[in-house]
Amino acid sequence: MATINEIAEELHKLNESIILIYALNSTGKTRLSVAYKDFTKANNDGKHAGVYFNAFSEDLFVWDNDEDNDNANLKLNVLPSSLSQFHSFLIEDDAMIREKLEPYYPKFDFKLNQHKNPEDGIESITFFVDKENQSPIKISRGEERIFVWCFFLALFEVDGWSDQQNAHILIDDPVSSLDDHNIFITTRSILELIKANYLKKQKMIISTHHIGLFSILATWLKSDDSKGGVGKLTKTIILKNKDGELSFKGTNSDVFLFHLHLLQTLQEAKSEQLYKYHMVLLRQVLENINSFIGSRKIGRILTDIGIEDVDRVADEINSLSHKQAYQYQFNEMSEGEETLFNDVFDKLMVTYNFDIK
Repeated sequence: MATINEIAEELHKLNESIILIYALNSTGKTRLSVAYKDFTKANNDGKHAGVYFNAFSEDLFVWDNDEDNDNANLKLNVLPSSLSQFHSFLIEDDAMIREKLEPYYPKFDFKLNQHKNPEDGIESITFFVDKENQSPIKISRGEERIFVWCFFLALFEVDGWSDQQNAHILIDDPVSSLDDHNIFITTRSILELIKANYLKKQKMIISTHHIGLFSILATWLKSDDSKGGVGKLTKTIILKNKDGELSFKGTNSDVFLFHLHLLQTLQEAKSEQLYKYHMVLLRQVLENINSFIGSRKIGRILTDIGIEDVDRVADEINSLSHKQAYQYQFNEMSEGEETLFNDVFDKLMVTYNFDIK
């Protein structure tokens, strides 16, 4: 057990440069991001050592509903901060944000409104249905979260901020209020951010409460053991809070806790909506059970749970969850894929009798 400050110091001492942290909501992820910022500042003459995205980042964006004028001038205000000095780069080229938004297929357009004094940066953002319909609208909470995330993804590329405060990038829970489809796209954007920056930073730290995001990131990163790959640079951690006491352990020492979170996620998706990426998570479960019993191929588990034509099913699962196909996997499963998933998942649950309540 440890305090949040002790964990921040331990986090800083880790040899791995890419760190994935899974924790339930209210465990202390946001407090950990603040503690890590404070610790690294104290060791950098009181100056910011790295850059961050967390709840405080999202809090810089506040809606002005213009109630006095029947919502005629709805806008999302941007509160002044140390980042305001970098806003001019986004105003000059808002395509930086639009490129980040594009994979989400946004159903809105936007305009960045500058302060009268350009050095004060962006005063607010106005949203519209499209370029033809310029009446201000209020976008949904999920759309707002996507926009703010893409705003920061663009800021990470601005000269003078991330390249100057270059010790680390710390991202805490960028997926609140998002559905599975958009969570998967966000996961892709994080993967791309890691690939673009892991050689330039001492640390890339991602924390999340979302087991799907955590699992897909872990699968992709840990399996990249090619020459120059990131597998050996990656550490996965589970952060727990029991009666106010925190613990900080690598997932290898807690493999079945990881299984249960994965299985809970898959059970919920099975009863609601299955997407192609859920096959990635199913394969992760099979591989982790394999690791526990000392086997190297998922065919062993498929045989144990009573799957017929094991080689064919293993080949289908492997092809549907191959890392090169990730960009296509936020689509819904086909009928045949759902049948395959349900058959394997149901037999897995019956054979091992997992308690995921």
